[in-house]
Amino acid sequence: MVLQRIFAFVLLLACIGLALMAWPYQAPFSYEPVGPRAFPLLMLGLMGLSLLYMLFRPTPIKHSEDEPPLDRPTLIKIAVCTGLLLIFAGLFEPLGFVLSSMLVGIPMARLYGGRWVPSVIIITLMSIGLYLLFDKVMDVPLPLGLLDVLEN
Repeated sequence: MVLQRIFAFVLLLACIGLALMAWPYQAPFSYEPVGPRAFPLLMLGLMGLSLLYMLFRPTPIKHSEDEPPLDRPTLIKIAVCTGLLLIFAGLFEPLGFVLSSMLVGIPMARLYGGRWVPSVIIITLMSIGLYLLFDKVMDVPLPLGLLDVLEN
């Protein structure tokens, strides 16, 4: 119980620090009515409220038998997922959204038990579909990277 409260307190301090860093942010342009700082401040505010609840709640969190144990294989999967997300963040600009999503999505699907052929087909279709959804439908520009030659 004490460790849960200490964790909540430390994470709450991190939220406060991040909110203080995000508060003065002003973008030179904005294509949304509330500005670019509203989303991070809203997320940090909701996270802060949840952490306050965790800090002062009367009973500890109980784990059920249905939850997977936090053993070595689970921790390895978490570490691999974190590494894949860092790779995605690093390759997002140079390779573009579609290729970096495929490069990270296929190993992620395989990590959680997906078979090769369905993983490749589904991740490829999802990457292209999400690119079209964001770039063409919602007008949120995503980088094409190496596939930039395909755009007219």
